[in-house]
Amino acid sequence: MALIVKKFGGSSVKDYERVMNVARIITDTYKQGNDVIVVVSAQGDTTDDLIAKAAEITSKPQKREMDVLQSAGETISASLLAMACQEMGYPAVSLLGWQAGFQTSSAYGAARIKGIQTERLRRELDRKNIIIVAGFQGLCKYDDVTTFGRGGSDTTAVALAAALHADRCKIYTDVEGVYTCDPRKVPGAVKLDEITYDEMLELATLGAQVLNNRSVEMAKKYNVEMEVLSSYSNKPGTIVKEKIAMEKMLVRGVTKDADCARLSIVGVPNVPGMAFKIFSKLAARNINVDIILQSVGRDDLKDITFTVARAHADEAVAILHALDLTANAKIIKDTSVAKVSAVGAGMESHPGTASKMFEALYEAGINIQMIATSEIKISVLIEQDKADLAVAAVHKAFFPEG
Repeated sequence: MALIVKKFGGSSVKDYERVMNVARIITDTYKQGNDVIVVVSAQGDTTDDLIAKAAEITSKPQKREMDVLQSAGETISASLLAMACQEMGYPAVSLLGWQAGFQTSSAYGAARIKGIQTERLRRELDRKNIIIVAGFQGLCKYDDVTTFGRGGSDTTAVALAAALHADRCKIYTDVEGVYTCDPRKVPGAVKLDEITYDEMLELATLGAQVLNNRSVEMAKKYNVEMEVLSSYSNKPGTIVKEKIAMEKMLVRGVTKDADCARLSIVGVPNVPGMAFKIFSKLAARNINVDIILQSVGRDDLKDITFTVARAHADEAVAILHALDLTANAKIIKDTSVAKVSAVGAGMESHPGTASKMFEALYEAGINIQMIATSEIKISVLIEQDKADLAVAAVHKAFFPEG
C-alpha cells in the first residue's frame, strides 16, 4: 500500500464530465489499496470570473478580500469532487486549506507556507477516506484565509507530499508531460521522459506553464519526485527528479514569457552605490528584477536597463521617480517585449549553444534587445509580437527532427 498525492488542474475538473473522469482516476487508485490525497484547482476559468466580479465592485480591492473571494473556486472544486467519489460508492471528504493544516505567512495573494499540521489529515487517512484538499490556500497567524498566487495548487500538492512522506506525487494537467516546447503551438515539440529539478525550475520560471516554479523549488528542497501527466490518457508522463539516467541533452526546452516589461533609466550618475540604491528600493517592495544591463559610464552618467513582471511595471516606475536620481534622468517603460529562453544542463559542456540560438533568431529576422545567461539557460529579450516565431525558430535549431 502506498500514499499517493494527486493534483488536478482547473481544466481537468472544469465540468461534470471532467469531474467524473477525475473521480474515476482517484477511485481506481484507491481500489488498489492505496491511501489517496487529492489537490484540486478551481474549475476552468472560475478564478478569472471571480476576479472580474471583484472588478465590477471596485478597481482597488483589498488583497485580503481577494484571497477570501478567490479561495472559493478551489472550495467548490473540492466539494464537488468529494461528492462525485461518494456517488460512486467510495468514502471521501473535502478539506479547505486551513482544515488540511496549512499555516502560511500573511502576504495576501502570495502567501508562503510556514508549516502543515498533519493531525487531521492522518485521522482521515486512518478512517480510509479519500481526502480532497482545496488547493492554493491556507490560514495566516491572523486567522485570515490566504492564497499562494497563480499555480499555487501545485505547491499545495508538493507540500502535502513532503509533509506526509508520500510515495508518489502526480500532477495531472491537459498535456501528457513536459515537452521541449508548448505542443499546442509548436507541432514538433518532443515529450521528455525525465527532467531535472534545476531544468524544470528554469523552464517554469521562464514562462513554461506546466508547473508552478514554487512547487519545483519545494520538490527539490524536500526531494519529492513528481510525475507530470495527462488526466485524459493513461500514458506515462514526465518524471521530475534530482538526477536523470540518460545523457544530458544540449537543450531540454524552449519557452517564452510575455509577462514582462523593460525599464530603462537613462542618464543616472556614474557613482558607486547607484545600482544598490535603485534595486534595494525595488526589492523592498517585493519587485523581482530579471535581466539587467548597465552601460559604460560617459560624462559622469550611465544608463541602466532591466526587466520586471508587467504587473509591477507601473509601481517600479513610481519608485524610480521617487528616488530623484537626477534632474536629467529619463525613465522609459516598454511593455511590448517578451523573453525567449533555451534551457538545458547540457549547455555546461557544449560550447556554441548561444551562437546556435542567435543564428536561429538572425535567420528568422528577429532582433535581440538584451541577453542573460547562466550555466543552464540563455534568455533573450525581443519584440513581443515575434515571440512565437522566435520560439519556433530556436526550437527547430535544437530539435530539427521534432
